[in-house]
Amino acid sequence: MEKIIILDFGSQVTQLIGRRIREIGVYCEIYPFNKIPVIDSSVKGVILSGSPFSVREEQAPQISLEGIKGVLPVLGICYGSQLMAHNFGGSVERSDSREYGRAHLRIIDKDCPLLKDIPEESVIWMSHGDTITSLPKNSHIIASTPDVAAAAYRFNDELTFATQFHPEVYHTEYGSQILKNFVCDICGCAPVWTADSFVESSVASLREKLGNDKVILGLSGGVDSTVAAVLLHKAIGHNLICIFVDNGLLRLNEAEEVMASYRGMGLNVTCVDAGDKFLAALAGKTDPEDKRKAVGKTFIDVFEAEALKHTGARWLGQGTIYPDVIESAAVGTGSAKIKSHHNVGGLPEKMNLKIVEPLRDLFKDEVRRVGRSLGIPQRLIGRHPFPGPSLCIRVIGEVTKDKLDILRAADDVFIRNLREWPCNLPCASEPSRTATNLYDAIWQAGTIILPVRSVGVMGDERTYDYTIALRAVTSTDGMTADWFHLPYEFMEKISNEIINHVKGVNRVCYDISSKPPATIEWE
Repeated sequence: MEKIIILDFGSQVTQLIGRRIREIGVYCEIYPFNKIPVIDSSVKGVILSGSPFSVREEQAPQISLEGIKGVLPVLGICYGSQLMAHNFGGSVERSDSREYGRAHLRIIDKDCPLLKDIPEESVIWMSHGDTITSLPKNSHIIASTPDVAAAAYRFNDELTFATQFHPEVYHTEYGSQILKNFVCDICGCAPVWTADSFVESSVASLREKLGNDKVILGLSGGVDSTVAAVLLHKAIGHNLICIFVDNGLLRLNEAEEVMASYRGMGLNVTCVDAGDKFLAALAGKTDPEDKRKAVGKTFIDVFEAEALKHTGARWLGQGTIYPDVIESAAVGTGSAKIKSHHNVGGLPEKMNLKIVEPLRDLFKDEVRRVGRSLGIPQRLIGRHPFPGPSLCIRVIGEVTKDKLDILRAADDVFIRNLREWPCNLPCASEPSRTATNLYDAIWQAGTIILPVRSVGVMGDERTYDYTIALRAVTSTDGMTADWFHLPYEFMEKISNEIINHVKGVNRVCYDISSKPPATIEWE
């Protein structure tokens, strides 16, 4: 498959470059700058990402572009553009007039193929403290801003281009067109990377790889594990053994609803009722990390015990997606290693199983598109993200059955009404679609039960009951988030319904903090 390679120097928006290119319909892969893959005939072009570093710093990430620059089309973005200027005869200095945020681009070279179909003037997004004060040898400026002369340049007589601005971010008006010009026109890639083509090629590849082997997969009810299961089922049928662990920390009727959906899709799935074990493991624990560790360890114990009942399995299926793969890669001096990813930590080695990850090449929005291509119901594909430790981290403090029951009832009121309240805003999981209800317009929503009680009056009687906090946010990837502006009429309805129908609650609040400084979950 023809592809574009993105070399990551530690930018926080490198993944966004990949997502933009995938949206165009061209396959791409992201690698740390210090782990350049073999450049074979399938590679049609290379993109150099931004970075938190300055090229003038001693510890700044450096690479050799030998065998790449002048051989393949290259696009340097921000740090990538400055790196090429610095290494090929130009000068990069600390800027007296730094640019952060929106800027106005003016095209200088109207014949440059990178800027085809871009208006002479447009809005772009800058984020840099350095600037290119003199161009590298054998190059010329193709676009400028009022403060930055070399906002974009290209090397003469070769397909090497550079922009000090970020075409991948939403704020750059014609950023997608610039990337399309590069990957389709300059690199010659055909836009054939689609959900349907992924399903077709993946099913064939999985059949060849797995043969008649059995695969065990842990289902959570979330989007990733569901799509992974259906894709594997399409490839190997009942040789896929799915295990759904009901940890007793799920939302109201969730286990029954999810199991009904899975069985309706023909999956070979077993539900393990382990609620008492999880509650016992959480007893007395109030620290969020202690609760997470308790849930993780208990899940491994329960899953392993059930999995060992199925003899002959050689593979463990996981819903790993591409951001997990990227974040697990060490990027040297470019950026910190964010996390070591393992959906079911320790189990593959413990049970002597090989891992199969059918979604490891996909971003989250692509997973949803593949799910729709597979015919998975929208109610499952459009589900909000849900924390791995489940409701135990939405019970602030010690987790008890009584608190869980109150939280489940309040959460059901909130989520059910979000699904029933009409709106015509963009869909959070797929902005190109229009949401038909508030639930689809929100990236993530949930309720939290606070460890405080307050005085209230109900039926002329004094009450001393719990407070429920509501949380609803907008986001694209969970890295940053802002609170969703729920209609006042909706909030009034929810408050009244929760207080009138959920015994043990006499106060409802709405969380209007953003991430950062807050997080989406409270624990």
